[in-house]
This record gives sequence, C-alpha cells and structure tokens, in this order.
Amino acid sequence: MRVLVATAVPAERDAVAQAFPAGRGPAAPGLLAAGVGPARAAAATAAALTAAERDGAPYGLVVSAGIGGGFLPGAPLGSLVVADEITAADLGAETPDGFLPVTELGFGTVTHRPPAALVRRAAAATGAPAGTVLTVTTVTGTAARAAELRARHPRALAEAMEGFGVAEAAALHGLPVLEIRAVSNPVGPRDRAAWRIGEALAALTEGFGKLAPVLESWNSHDDQ
Repeated sequence: MRVLVATAVPAERDAVAQAFPAGRGPAAPGLLAAGVGPARAAAATAAALTAAERDGAPYGLVVSAGIGGGFLPGAPLGSLVVADEITAADLGAETPDGFLPVTELGFGTVTHRPPAALVRRAAAATGAPAGTVLTVTTVTGTAARAAELRARHPRALAEAMEGFGVAEAAALHGLPVLEIRAVSNPVGPRDRAAWRIGEALAALTEGFGKLAPVLESWNSHDDQ
C-alpha cells in the first residue's frame, strides 16, 4: 500500500524523509510539501492523489504530518502526538451565545476520525498520546484563546493549520487519514524565543522512524 505524507513546508517534509534513508525502496512514502493552511493543504493533497490515480499508482493512506503547538501538560515541547480526531476548530459562526461549529448550522463536517486500529498502533510504536488535533486558520497567540479552545475541545493535544484540509482531500478520494504532530511550542501567548523548532523536527524524524513498520504493514482491513 502506498502512503502519501503531506506536510506544510519543505523543512517538515525533509524531516520525515530523513526517517527513510536511501535503500528502503518501496517502504518510503510519497512526500508532499502541500503549503500552509487548510485550503492550500486540501488543494495540493487532492491534486497529488488525483495524479497518482491517473498514473495507475494510487495511494491507500494519507498522513498529515509536521510540527505544531501543544496543549500543556499533555503535549510538552519536543513530544509527539497522534490524532484520533482531526477537528476544524474555527469552522463555524460566532454568536451571542458563543461559537457554533458549522455542523450545528446544518452544513458539512468539522471532524475526521482516523482508523482506530491505526491510531492505536501508531501511538504504541511512537510512545505518543492519542487525542484531538485541532486545525486552525489563525494560530493561537493568547492565553484566553487557548483556554477557549480547551473548553470547547477538552481532549485537544495540539493545534496546527493543515490536518483538516488533508483529511478533507483524503475523504473525497475515499482514503483513510492519519495525523502526526511534533510539538514546537505551547499553545498560548505567542513567544517566538521559546519555540523549539529544531527539537520538534528531530522528534518528527525519530517518530517516523518508529512509525515506518506500522505504515508498511497496516491495511484498511485492520479496522473492519
């Protein structure tokens, strides 16, 4: 089964690639730096999936991967998290009574759920906790915003900007999706000096090294 790993930027893509050194052959996944934000990620992922199908070499699994913010204390700096829910946190409407997700307005979806068996195996292989990974279009930069997200999503471990878009593209192609995030900064007040991007990228490489056997052996029948 071919696996497509979609990241936002080339640095994340290259960190994943380091886990698959030359010579691994068919075990190495397809790698795509899809761009920043859910819309760009969805469009680029869908285009890659369509091209693979057209060329007679379709993918069987899509993985959204990269670095992101972690909700303390569950996801400290340098740790890895696995999504059992990929949720668009700000897709909806603000009302006098608070935020309403788009589903409560009668439209679409806000959550994609990766295959449960795949999540369990990925979490066991990497030692990462499983929980909700939020997709936001505006990165959290205040304690108030972080508290609001935690109140609405108490199982949230991390936030990033692409997972939901990648999941939407996968769903349109009838494919399962997984999301893996390495934590570079805490969700809350924006402090660039406190970010640990290098450590997070190293954690991403290490995590995919451990995840490789899971991706190689998993198939969709495992969750049936």
